[in-house]
Amino acid sequence: MVLKVVQENDRAEEVLQDTFVKIWRSSASYDPSKGRLFTWMLNIARNTALDVVRSADFRRSAKVQPIGSNVYRTGGEDLRDQMDHIGVDSILGTLPPEQREVIDIAYYQGWTQQEIADRTGTPLGTVKSRTRAAFNHLREALKEHR
Repeated sequence: MVLKVVQENDRAEEVLQDTFVKIWRSSASYDPSKGRLFTWMLNIARNTALDVVRSADFRRSAKVQPIGSNVYRTGGEDLRDQMDHIGVDSILGTLPPEQREVIDIAYYQGWTQQEIADRTGTPLGTVKSRTRAAFNHLREALKEHR
């Protein structure tokens, strides 16, 4: 998940290390009544990765990449394929395409709803409605999945 967001092996390793430190230091704040431990840890990893991607230092270093980092990339690797063993792909697959797109962009690329609206040319209210509908759909699908 971190590699999908950061898209750079060395940086992803640093982010993962930072994530484990954050998890260790904030382990007392985990509340099992609010969700599974895996989900809590995954959210910390995602937020840490998004913080790095949004930082000015990362943006400067991303402008100049060695050619080797992109030559062998096939583009066929998808995080959902890697996470299929825990059922993520099957649950996301139940979403209508327009809702799935909004969730993919917001979760894996870290865009805000306003950024999604601006970059896709979709009205902000539509983006918000699709996000809300997707979360409701996912909530029900996860209840059935348990």
